[in-house]
Amino acid sequence: MDNKEQILLRMREDIRLRGLSQNTLVNYTVHARIFLEFSNRPVEQLDVVDIRIFLWHLINEKKYSPATVNAYSAAIRFLFAVTLNRTLNYLQIPRQKNRKTLPEVLTKEEVFSIMENCKNIKHKAMLMVVYSSGLRVSEAAALKIQHIDSKNMRVFVDCGKGGKDRYTVLSEACLTVLREYWKTYRPKHPEGWLFLSKHDVSHITSRGIMFAFDEAVKRTTITKNVSIHTLRHSFATHLLEEGATLLQIKELLGHANIQSTTIYLHLANVTSGIKSPLDNLPAYGGSEVSSND
Repeated sequence: MDNKEQILLRMREDIRLRGLSQNTLVNYTVHARIFLEFSNRPVEQLDVVDIRIFLWHLINEKKYSPATVNAYSAAIRFLFAVTLNRTLNYLQIPRQKNRKTLPEVLTKEEVFSIMENCKNIKHKAMLMVVYSSGLRVSEAAALKIQHIDSKNMRVFVDCGKGGKDRYTVLSEACLTVLREYWKTYRPKHPEGWLFLSKHDVSHITSRGIMFAFDEAVKRTTITKNVSIHTLRHSFATHLLEEGATLLQIKELLGHANIQSTTIYLHLANVTSGIKSPLDNLPAYGGSEVSSND
């Protein structure tokens, strides 16, 4: 085993010792490996200059988004600060400023269209539970049969983002489809996974659910730039439009901070039922203004 592989193995151990998620483990180690291979120098010789050259490569040549560059930067910082136990001058490797863009949201009609264009009942059940319960794709992939609490009409999310457990709502329509799916596929696995992988070895991957979503969207007339995560955004936005409070939505989504939830204030149709003051001016159809003179 070469030095690079030993470093990556130790990095995995450092991540596990801190109880970080499986997604963090995969992303950090993949990003760190790409950095080490790009630098192509002995690990003990790497410094801030190597990091800057690599990040500039991601920005200037790969044309990666600020969020992606920052993800690489976070992995490299962990590699140096924790695994290599080396101090960095973080002023020399600043994070990219993220442009605050609003995500796409589907209408209810578009969500229905996607569900109705699924290839099979398994795909429909997976996408329906993502939307109806506001799950992250990784949370949906790791659902177990016992997580579907039909008695109390809720879904248990085991070890969501940040290692937090939570409950979210279970839709009656989704429960009907889940029961139909179970009768058709009869998923059986020692771990109790609800959605199994192709050869029933483990639970389905996040990529597998993403594929089901992309294939369903292709069969619709939707032209928006959407992804599987759009279903989660749509869940929260539609709840807000129907009268749910931000605090309720925060708990259902599993957000650590209410600030993350406030984005849906910008996505919801807050103009519904509101009339512009211009339309109330007399010259444009409004009532005559009485004079106090």
